[in-house]
Amino acid sequence: MTWWAIDVRTSAGQRDSVGAWLVARTGQAVEERDDGTLVAFAPDEEAVAALVAELGREVDAPVVIEPRRVESTDWSTRWREGLGPRKLGRLTIIPSWLPEASAPDPLTIVLDPETAFGSGEHGSTRAALTLLSRLLRPGDRVIDLGSGSGILAIAAIKLGAARAIGVEIDPEANEVASRNAARNGVSDRVEFLEGDAGTLAQLVGPADLLLSNILRAVNTALLPVIVNALRPGGSAIFSGMEQPEAEEFRRTLTDAGFRLVQETLDAGWWGVAAELPR
Repeated sequence: MTWWAIDVRTSAGQRDSVGAWLVARTGQAVEERDDGTLVAFAPDEEAVAALVAELGREVDAPVVIEPRRVESTDWSTRWREGLGPRKLGRLTIIPSWLPEASAPDPLTIVLDPETAFGSGEHGSTRAALTLLSRLLRPGDRVIDLGSGSGILAIAAIKLGAARAIGVEIDPEANEVASRNAARNGVSDRVEFLEGDAGTLAQLVGPADLLLSNILRAVNTALLPVIVNALRPGGSAIFSGMEQPEAEEFRRTLTDAGFRLVQETLDAGWWGVAAELPR
């Protein structure tokens, strides 16, 4: 299948808001390269044209847009190359196609992310998993915003959460997540809802612990919703941000009434856990 990539360049100050718009518009993760270029993807030339037109019309920021055709590759299987078991805190992530996946122990997640974000190979996901492994308490009720492959919600159940609810705007990702939940025998304790996190998070709360592995601009915009979705004294784990963004987001969390609890860094991706007052 031939895909199209759309390289988007804008100023550093506008990069977060443009990236958040691309994520919301495409329902997919957006790659940010070392030079600051944002890369979004579309399935065909018609979808590219629509995305480019909307970007120019609706985003209030100067942008340079360069669509390009991506070499035809069977990405449904190609991305699997080189992936193996990975130990993260108390958890082990094993791709579903490996022999080791046939007899997992209770703290092993058997995963096939297919086309959804969250394989355990990205630094932001690993940062969130590391903090989750340290902070989750048995019996916690958990909400996972932007749940993708379901890896964080499933991890929460494996670590002892009583219930986990994933919120994801992409219906295909929710189908993937549901298959992964069944693969791990946790379908009775995890649920994936399709819709906007800003609307659903407050409706499914209150939670003891909330996970938000999204871009900083989106995390910031969702903070009032997250506060209302947590019980008094509840905690949130934020990821999806690079190390240079840490100082600004720490201030944002403090201003919102959170107390910083723990931080971690993985391959340049920063994660932070913060707690609300009781």
